[in-house]
This record gives sequence, structure tokens and C-alpha cells, in this order.
Amino acid sequence: MGTTKGPGPGDPAPGGATADGVAAVGGGETALMLAIARRYYREDQSKVDIARDLGISRFQVARLLQEARRTGLVRIEIGSPGHVDEDLSGRVAERLGLARVIVVEAHPSAPQSTFDFVGAALAAELERVVTEGASVGLAWSRATPAMVRSLRRLPPCTVVQLSGAIYPPAGLPGSVEVTREVAASAGGTAHILYAPLVVPDPETADGLRRQPEIAAALARADHLDVAVLSIGAWRTGSSAVYDLLGASDRERLSATGTVGEVSGRLLGPDGRPVITDLDDRVIGATLDQLQAADLRLTSASGAERRTATVAAVRAGLVSTLIIDDALAQALIDGEPLLHP
Repeated sequence: MGTTKGPGPGDPAPGGATADGVAAVGGGETALMLAIARRYYREDQSKVDIARDLGISRFQVARLLQEARRTGLVRIEIGSPGHVDEDLSGRVAERLGLARVIVVEAHPSAPQSTFDFVGAALAAELERVVTEGASVGLAWSRATPAMVRSLRRLPPCTVVQLSGAIYPPAGLPGSVEVTREVAASAGGTAHILYAPLVVPDPETADGLRRQPEIAAALARADHLDVAVLSIGAWRTGSSAVYDLLGASDRERLSATGTVGEVSGRLLGPDGRPVITDLDDRVIGATLDQLQAADLRLTSASGAERRTATVAAVRAGLVSTLIIDDALAQALIDGEPLLHP
């Protein structure tokens, strides 16, 4: 068990006091909570001893510890975030009929933290499987910036951007930047798609695909040794493609039975492609190209991606599945699954 708390011994506490003993009382209730939390969790002092030292009642100590947890001043984590749960990994692999599944314990303390843990596991797997001279295809996801940060070095290889440019919010690097950074870590060449992921009409998409640099990058997706993919659920906040579309497109495509997407290619619950006009407006590798990659490292997180994950497995878009424990548990606990 680990705790995350405020200042340590001698550190400044709010109000100019230190987090030691009665001196903290002068800084107000927050400083007093910090002092009590440090003594109780770090120094293993009893509530009775803390109350006696600070001149307050044991019930006040208990109340302030409870308030510190309620407000987030103290966070308690059970387990080892980022650790691979071997038992759960094996159970999910058996459930889905996959040879390799990696389940990371997330226990997120912030919205991005789960993506960070999944990205770190993705980096470790990429370093394990990429060989010199390999062709690596890369689709953007919320986990890939974390993957880039965790990469130490890859053997010299070629890196291909698999889907058009995504420019995410909150200062995260987009698909172009991530592709370049992965290539730089390998001392290799990056092949970039200088086009948006989704364009308004098929005619614009056709024109972009005919541009020499884009056509050359898309052609390289025919011969991928490794494809790094991610699974999006067909709902707000769970798919970059869904979030790029207008309300009318979302409603119309939802009515087709779409449950998820991988690199902008829509899937039904049985894993079969959902063919719509969106296919003609997406700039990126085709479903056939993604399925043909020798190894497909596919990531997802969150229980809400359960149905989409099953669809991606059934579609043949997963060789190695890298997920968080929340999604893993949803896959284990849900309705029975048929192997793809």
C-alpha cells in the first residue's frame, strides 16, 4: 500500500507553518491534516498518540484523517500501478483466444495516468519485438505519447504513419510528432501522412491520396512487420474518429451498428467491417493492410471499450493485446465470448 500526501518533515505547510507537530496548527486545518497524515501513515503513530501530542481528541484525529482522504489530500493505492498482472493477463488471453495479452494495473489517480501505464507497457513490448530493418506502422492513440516517452531505443527501422494527422488537445503530441519521435529513437526514417485523418468528401480524399508523399506512405502499409494500433469505442471521448465527426455523421454511423473503430475503420460487434462513405473520407491504411501486418500490437483501456475490443479481436486486428485492468475485468466478467 502506498500513500500520496503533502509535505514531509521540515517542509513548509500552508500558512507558513511546518508539517511537524503542533506547529502545523497555526497554518489552519489543512496544515493540521497534513501533520496528522504524515504521523499516521508515514510514521505509523497511533491516533491516541497523535491526539495526545497535538492536544486534540482522538475523534478529531479520526475526523481529519477521513477528511484528508475525502478531499484528495491523502490518496491510498492498493496494488502496484503499472505492474503487469500475469494471472489476469492469462485469463483474458484464454477468454479471447489470443496468444499474448498484457494487462497492466492502472488504478488511475488522474485521467491520463491509465494511458501512461498502457503506453509504457506498449513501449516495452515494441522494444521486445522490433528487429533491425523492420517496417513499423504507427496509429495515434492517447497511449502513444506515453509510449514515446518510455522508449529507450529501437533497432534501426522504418516507421510509417498509418492514419492521417490527429492534433489532440491538452498539449499532447499529435500523430505526426509521435511518428517522427519513434523513428528518431530508432535512428530510422519516418514516412508521414501530411493530411487530416478525415476529410469532408471522397473527392478531397482521392486528391490527397494521389499526392506522391502520401501515396508512398500508404503503399508502405502493404508490408508491415509490426503495426501499433489502438481500439476506439464508438462514443464520445473513446474514439478520435468519433470526436472528429459532426452530430449528423455520428448519429448516421451509429445507426449502422458500429461499435468501434481501429485507425478509422469501423467495426460491427461480430468484427466485420462496417462499410460506409466514411471509408472513402479517411486518409490511412485500409483494413486489409492492417490485418496483413505480421504482428499487431493493439492497445485499449477502460471498461467502456469491451465490445469494441471483442470486435477488434474477431476482426483479426490483434496479435498482442495491451490493456488496463478495468477493461480486462470487464472482458472476464461480461457475457460469454466466442473465439474469433
